[in-house]
Amino acid sequence: MEDYNRNTPILRTEISGLIMPNPTMLASGILGSSASMLKEVADSGAGAVVTKSVGLKPSSGYPNPTLVQVDCGLLNAIGLPNPGIYKFAEEIKDLRDLRIPLVVSVFGFSPEEYAEAAEIACDAGANAIELPLSCPHVKGTGSEIGQDPEMVKRVVRLVKGSINRPVFAKLTPNTASINVLAEAAASAGADAITAINTIRAMAIDIETCMPILANKFGGLSGAAIKPIAVRCIYEIYRAVDIPIIGCGGIRTWMDAVEFMLAGASAVQIGSAIALEGLSVFKSICDGLCVYLERKGFRSVKEIVGLAHKK
Repeated sequence: MEDYNRNTPILRTEISGLIMPNPTMLASGILGSSASMLKEVADSGAGAVVTKSVGLKPSSGYPNPTLVQVDCGLLNAIGLPNPGIYKFAEEIKDLRDLRIPLVVSVFGFSPEEYAEAAEIACDAGANAIELPLSCPHVKGTGSEIGQDPEMVKRVVRLVKGSINRPVFAKLTPNTASINVLAEAAASAGADAITAINTIRAMAIDIETCMPILANKFGGLSGAAIKPIAVRCIYEIYRAVDIPIIGCGGIRTWMDAVEFMLAGASAVQIGSAIALEGLSVFKSICDGLCVYLERKGFRSVKEIVGLAHKK
């Protein structure tokens, strides 16, 4: 089959001005901590890459154990370990020749910290910024900010006013109304919505009678959250008029199609890499292309939100 990361018009995707050779993206938190890893992902067929989340100051994250495999996916409470944006800026600069868009995920413990980290990332060469307003296991950031529509507005508005690159707001599913959060982000100027982040969960060892994760609670990813993510994408598509990037349990081209029919213009791949390896990007693109041609579509854009028209 043709190499879909290079020249396949039917898969070409645009998200807020970013041109991608195909609609697959590396999700934040997976292999995104160094320039060399991100280049390897790009060479494997991803249409864009998102870095691991980086804050203003270095952090070692939580002590082990931080990850456990459960029957339905992966449960993690890593705690956002990162070298700090000033040091990570050197990794970003090493990616200036990357042939696909580089999205840098930045977080903070206040709107001002989000904005400052975003500015540094853009100065180093980020093509876009993703704001993880959704981490379910780090106190003071993530869900604590992302569950409050007014705080979502403040963060997005301040970041948008500080940089001249597209801003993606990554939303939490740990809420009663994700469409309200999406509307808040869009009204503040977000260029796209990423949905969803992991779902707050835990696991207990029945022999020790103790929680397995050192942090007790973590975020569940993988196949178990895919139906939830599809529902969230469907609701967000009806609520806002900006692109949606789907994330959560995508492992096959069929999963990708389902997300797009619900309203996603692109999809992020995370936990599936642990199961399929980096070949998952090309596998999804191969299957997606065959599906589009079989159904008579001329562009991947034609299936975005199609489930709403049936």
